[in-house]
Amino acid sequence: MIKMKLHVKLAENRLTQKQISEITGIRLPTISAYCVDSFKMISREHLDILCSYFNCKIEDIIEYKKDEDAK
Repeated sequence: MIKMKLHVKLAENRLTQKQISEITGIRLPTISAYCVDSFKMISREHLDILCSYFNCKIEDIIEYKKDEDAK
């Protein structure tokens, strides 16, 4: 399962979803979906924008967690 850690980056930088939306130009509903893990896809462009803004690696924004149900 792919998990977004954007909410962690926002907390570390004391930013709201609205602020990061205005700064990056990524729509607020998209930022919200990333923060609550309700997204269906992750835009490569968005990852590039977020990694550039936070000056971080992609693994600081997203992670893979193996499903416990999968064997």
